[in-house]
Amino acid sequence: MSVRLDHGEDDLSEMHEINVTPFIDVMLVLLIIFMIAAPLATVDIAVDLPAASAQRSERPDKPLFLTLKSDLTLALDNDTVSRTAIGPALDAATSGDKKQRLFLRADKTVPYGELMTLMNELRGAGYLHVALVGLEATPAAP
Repeated sequence: MSVRLDHGEDDLSEMHEINVTPFIDVMLVLLIIFMIAAPLATVDIAVDLPAASAQRSERPDKPLFLTLKSDLTLALDNDTVSRTAIGPALDAATSGDKKQRLFLRADKTVPYGELMTLMNELRGAGYLHVALVGLEATPAAP
């Protein structure tokens, strides 16, 4: 609140100054809200994905990501899952819908044999709709 103490005149004159304190308060509150909300909207698993030049396909509203990390551990969305419990964990995540598409991410340092073993385990669990996730490659210059 802005106050001018001038005892020279008795009439009240208009002040032409803008009080910016409420604006600063609102901006600080919005900054705090976005600082808290932004990290919650991202996936926390760091995977070094290889690049692919295939056409980009539509992403569903609630995709189900299965991640094979560089240390060969598995994560279903953000939760770590053991290899022996991958079938029941997928059944719980998809509510038993084996036709739901799984998005498989694997670090590019993972050996090809390990990726194929995981895909065989998914096939054995009844999940045949698997999409491989990669980064978009930049077009090569001719």
